[in-house]
Amino acid sequence: MNESFALAQYIYETDYDDLPHEAADVTKKALLDGIGVILGATTLGEGCRLFVELAKRGGGKPESTIIGFNARVPSYMAAFANGAMAHALDFEDAHEGALVHSNAAPIPAGLAVAEATGKTGGKELITALTLGSDIVCRLGLALKDNPLDHGWYTPPILGAFGATATASKLLGLTPEQIVDALSLCLCQATCTAEIVSSPRSYMRAVRDSFAAKSGVLSALLVKDGVRGFDYPIEGKAGLFGLFANGNYDSDVLLKDLGVTFESANIAFKPWPSCRGTHAYIQGAIELAREGNIGPEDIEAVKVVVGESPLNRRLCEPLERKRHPAVAIDAKFSIPFTVAVALVRGAVTLDHFTADALKSREVLQIAERVTCEVIADEVWKHSSEEGYVEMKLKDGEVKSRNIRLVYGQPLNPMDAQSLIAKFKNCASYSEKKIPEKTIQEIVQMVMNLEGLTHIGQLTEVL
Repeated sequence: MNESFALAQYIYETDYDDLPHEAADVTKKALLDGIGVILGATTLGEGCRLFVELAKRGGGKPESTIIGFNARVPSYMAAFANGAMAHALDFEDAHEGALVHSNAAPIPAGLAVAEATGKTGGKELITALTLGSDIVCRLGLALKDNPLDHGWYTPPILGAFGATATASKLLGLTPEQIVDALSLCLCQATCTAEIVSSPRSYMRAVRDSFAAKSGVLSALLVKDGVRGFDYPIEGKAGLFGLFANGNYDSDVLLKDLGVTFESANIAFKPWPSCRGTHAYIQGAIELAREGNIGPEDIEAVKVVVGESPLNRRLCEPLERKRHPAVAIDAKFSIPFTVAVALVRGAVTLDHFTADALKSREVLQIAERVTCEVIADEVWKHSSEEGYVEMKLKDGEVKSRNIRLVYGQPLNPMDAQSLIAKFKNCASYSEKKIPEKTIQEIVQMVMNLEGLTHIGQLTEVL
């Protein structure tokens, strides 16, 4: 089956009126959430400013906004700069089944292209973002072989295809052209798993810069007449052939296209760290609050995790995870984030600054956290559950088994909580945004379908 053309035709044929209300609603929430995370990253994102400054130095046609910096650059460079900030705080949405951040690349790409066209309205952007996110989720769910086992880091790789889908939809490409764009994306989309191996690197934080830019470039080049090739998804040397040894499920990839939107099944993050840490943060906070337990009461903490590579990376090597060197490594550490939760009673953006990473109180508790890895098939690939056991100095043992993590579709953050999160992130923006303007942004995004031109939104960002 020609999966490439099937996906391209789906992208081409789907319009706003075809979207279920739930899918469109989640997309608007994801856009608000994503813009907020980018605004927060303008000052808190490690390495992000270097990407922004490079984009600004390059000059070119001032057609798309670098969020939070009062600058406009060519669309692909705006996607590049905003893409660097989209995941930098590890606070954006995630699809737990597909193990992807399905909006991290499509949102920067979509905003850049929508603004550059000068004629894209809210309905068109909602449609394009929904499709881009859905493509990323479907590609992740279809994998039967974990590319990480072969040295590839999939979230930004798959995200690039979502960015390409979003940009292609906004530029009005035909199905044949969308296949071409996906093939040009394949020529650019890559990410080595080495980004998770260095304790000093922040490349894992800014990774979606390249994914967002490649999506916009691919669509623009095809719009100008560049030809690609026929089977970028299913070909022998296509996406799945290169990164997963050809092991993927075509039925999962294509099932109910245009009927079921996996983009509606994303989880929103209440805490700014890897989604795989959240069950343990939640368990630690609940135990401490219910038992009125302070750091001084704790002798030891044990967490139990499944044996997947992702779960192991959240706990191993243990000494590094107890003493992370950079924020993105701290956000990928169960020992550190659990310690923050127990010492601070919450996990917020302020807890990952350079000074916060050196907190003696937090590090002392982190040193008491141990991780037990089990071969439990139920937990093997899950970021939705976890077990926390706390031994107190008086000998009492308390435990909590989290099976429904806050933020996922079955235990969702409500709209007011998401708006509060957006306002908190926006308070860190390099460009200071008045409270009245913040309220206007919220209203514009939550009622995006009524916006006639996306420039109305980006001009205040």
